[in-house]
Amino acid sequence: MTSLTQRSSGLVQRRTEASRNATEKDRPSGQEDHDPRRGDEQDDDDTGDSKETRLTLMEEVLLLGLKDREVTGYTSFWNDCISSGLRGCMLIELALRGRLQLEACGMRRKGLLARKVICKSDAPTGDVLLDEALKHIKDTQPPETVQSWIELLSGETWNPLKLHYQLRNVRERLAKNLVEKGVLTTEKQNFLLFDMTTHPLTNNNIKQRLIKKVQEAVLDKWVNDPHRMDKRLLALIFLAHSSDVLENAFAPLLDDQYDLAMKRVRQLLELEPEGESMKANTNELLWAVVAAFTK
Repeated sequence: MTSLTQRSSGLVQRRTEASRNATEKDRPSGQEDHDPRRGDEQDDDDTGDSKETRLTLMEEVLLLGLKDREVTGYTSFWNDCISSGLRGCMLIELALRGRLQLEACGMRRKGLLARKVICKSDAPTGDVLLDEALKHIKDTQPPETVQSWIELLSGETWNPLKLHYQLRNVRERLAKNLVEKGVLTTEKQNFLLFDMTTHPLTNNNIKQRLIKKVQEAVLDKWVNDPHRMDKRLLALIFLAHSSDVLENAFAPLLDDQYDLAMKRVRQLLELEPEGESMKANTNELLWAVVAAFTK
């Protein structure tokens, strides 16, 4: 019954959103400037929300993973995938911002996972976590591969000389970023034997827009070609799946929609990263991260 109720509420929510969009389309174009409070609601999916609520890939993945229904605001204790998934997000985010790239494949055409990550620009991004990761990559000689950087930034290394690469308290720092952006708040929750800092959701609209964006990418706006999809959205789907939080975005769907969405996600997961990275208008480092998680 609980599942059925959740799926029904998701359908009602989608219908409400659809009717709202229809109303917006029917409104004369000259009227949209009369209410300045609606400025933050008029950004499209590709550009994200307003500057105050524009999220990085890491923040979007974390937000999908937060257990907001219980009003506790923490990721599942049993999710051991999200740590490496967030490091993959950082590499792709830096690549999409023009800071990182893969070395040239050379005459022998090295595979994606054998090619080193090169710092293309060390200009600050304005995000502390991204800048910290960028500095590690820039200062490391000889360069490391994508797979190595995911492990090093996660602290998954047996080499004690490389433990300093680990980015610590990543989830907590990302949650604090979301608090600063007005998406989450900070509370203390008592868990019998200890108190735990949690970050319950305060702005549900932002998370619902994120969920809707992911759902539409594999349903209403499905293009059946990853190279026609927005690169950031494509990366979000891959990394949300690798972080074991994609299911949360599909939970409100009806059974038929859920099955179709998962079928299309599987189509993306079955793509060959090596081949896709050779096509025009692609980001090689994005596909290298995908290869690291799907190999």
